[in-house]
Amino acid sequence: MAKIEEYKDGWQRERAEFTNYKRRVEREQAEVRQRGIQDTVTRLLPIIDDFERAMQHVPEELKDNSWIGGIDLLLNKFDKFLTEMNVEKIEPTGKPFDPTLHEAIGVEDTDEVESGFVSTTLQKGYISGDRVLRSALVRVAK
Repeated sequence: MAKIEEYKDGWQRERAEFTNYKRRVEREQAEVRQRGIQDTVTRLLPIIDDFERAMQHVPEELKDNSWIGGIDLLLNKFDKFLTEMNVEKIEPTGKPFDPTLHEAIGVEDTDEVESGFVSTTLQKGYISGDRVLRSALVRVAK
């Protein structure tokens, strides 16, 4: 009878170890998939930036052009894609400077925001979960 209990305990231990192994492998696979998505999104960000910059400089007489409307729709699709991929924009203007999310490329005198707060966002940042894909480039109020 003691041998049966010994075998049973051994079997239960092995089963628990195997279950833990399966969970660890599944977690690692999910992390690899998420990292792949994040890396792909990071490579798309400069393209999105270029489209956004182009839209900011559309001449007034072309604002109603269907081409411009198409580019705007494309930007909306990019935004939807980023949301589906669990990527959020870092919009820091008016918020306290946070070196984990923002990269200060200058300071400026302004009365619009308090000292130590972001006064101007020069390039949006992006975050996915707890990973910063790209820090926001900002100017900080003096």
